[in-house]
Formats: sequence, structure tokens, C-alpha cells
Amino acid sequence: MFDFIFDACVGTLALYGLIEIIKTIYYICTYEKIDNNGMTLVVAVKNQENNIEGFCRSLLFRYLAGKKDYINNIIVTDLNSSDNTKEIVRKLEEDYQCIELEDWDKCKEELDIICRK
Repeated sequence: MFDFIFDACVGTLALYGLIEIIKTIYYICTYEKIDNNGMTLVVAVKNQENNIEGFCRSLLFRYLAGKKDYINNIIVTDLNSSDNTKEIVRKLEEDYQCIELEDWDKCKEELDIICRK
């Protein structure tokens, strides 16, 4: 009886493994045409004038210092801040090409376009 249960479990796991291998091969064949153009980081902020410059510079140091191939740009989207967050990001935007400041509505439209591709 134990041998039958053991064989049934092993057979079930083998069948499951075969199905997963077939699914993986199908996925690779179907989605191999997707091109990898790098990453776009979207950072949503609101009233973060004390933290935004350090955060952006930290991202720049970590990701752009040697891995420019992987990061296209950093989009900082402002959620109607009432402090100097926008001005700080605009200053960073002038210094670094990869940082962009956008309003939330425009950012949302661009993300919808990217997701449809």
C-alpha cells in the first residue's frame, strides 16, 4: 500500500514538472520578441523637500555609477506638494539628464502607453 501511494505521489510530481517545462518553453517562444530597453524608475512624492535630494542622489549613485545600461531614466512625479519639492527636483533635473519631473496625470498617461506596448 505504501509503495502505491509513493508511486502515485512521484508520478504526480513528475507530471507536474513536465507541465511546468512545457509552459516555460511556450512562454520563452511567445515572449522572446520583447525587447529590454532598460528600466524606468517612477518615484511619487508629496511634501518631501527634506528627503528628495538625498533620495535621488542615492538612486543616482547606486544605479547610474556603473550600470547605465539598465536605467533609462528616473521619473519623479509630484502629487501636488505644497513645499519646495518641485524646485529641488527641477534643480536635479538640470544637473542630470536621466531625472525628469512630471505631474501625476502626465505620468499616468505615459505609463498607460508603455503598458500597452
